[in-house]
Amino acid sequence: MSRFVERHPAWALISIIAIAVGLWLVFAIWPPGLEEAIGRKRVFLNAVFNGITLGGLYFLVASGFTLIFGLMRNVNLAHGSLYLFGGYVGYAISTATGSWVLGFIVAFILTAMVGVLLQLIVFRRMEGQDLRQTMVTIGLSIVFADLMLWACGGDFYQIQTPNWLIGPMELPLVTAIKSSGEPVYLRYPMVRLVIFAASVVIGVAMWLVLNRTRVGMIVRAGVDDRDILAATGVRIQLVFVAVFAFGAGLAGIAGVVGGTFQSLSPGEDIRFLLASLVVVIVGGMGSIPGAALGALIIGLAEQLGSVYIPTYAIVVTFLIMVLVLAIRPQGLLARR
Repeated sequence: MSRFVERHPAWALISIIAIAVGLWLVFAIWPPGLEEAIGRKRVFLNAVFNGITLGGLYFLVASGFTLIFGLMRNVNLAHGSLYLFGGYVGYAISTATGSWVLGFIVAFILTAMVGVLLQLIVFRRMEGQDLRQTMVTIGLSIVFADLMLWACGGDFYQIQTPNWLIGPMELPLVTAIKSSGEPVYLRYPMVRLVIFAASVVIGVAMWLVLNRTRVGMIVRAGVDDRDILAATGVRIQLVFVAVFAFGAGLAGIAGVVGGTFQSLSPGEDIRFLLASLVVVIVGGMGSIPGAALGALIIGLAEQLGSVYIPTYAIVVTFLIMVLVLAIRPQGLLARR
């Protein structure tokens, strides 16, 4: 980041100003003229928090994708199918048992098992063959989509939020001032805040494991020079299978999250695959902090765009990607 500031001081200054303006818009009491210009502050804050929590969901999907694609150099374009499969599994388990948490556990395990099969049957036979991996996983994603359509139909499904997470939470952010002088505070769904907090915990844990433990050292060494690492006696293929399974399991967990505060339907696999690609490109290949930053930027852009420029909301996301590729092609926080 310091190098980026040195090489692009103008863009760094623009970024700082944008962050400062954003913080003022969130915490300050808006003057009447501003509300007349861009609308009520409550709408703006809801869009911001929707973008942040959507960013948490994108991070869960993209962090698994960046492990598989960015670290292991496996081009898995069936990653979106793992998301949708995990969501359907979570819906089935939570509906059958009434346990939302059990849906997460089973979705993680089953999706991780599918990831193990993909690694053993597909990617181990095509190591270093990016084009073949791309074509095969595109074909697999089409097959998976048709199988899930056959099994689950074309209906929309939503996972029931547990009772202990139903309802809003009052946040210390003033949205308006009543005529009596009493402040009105923002109320936001508790389930979204809890899920976002969980995604932060998962992200921090992943970064610590990859950068501060022996397991992380083995994974990074295996990516850089697997032959030398294998010569030391490490069973590198077993490590890669475990990492692939974990990345796939994260996609399954994200599917349950998405099914809880959005919905599950055919086509969501493609949507989240594209979102993962954009997040990884913006944040940087193989970087967990990069995936977090990219997910936050893309989530905010989507939600703020859908509120203020709904016609061009999807264009904003790809404009951000193009801008990052033009200024910093390796991503904002690319792994060195």
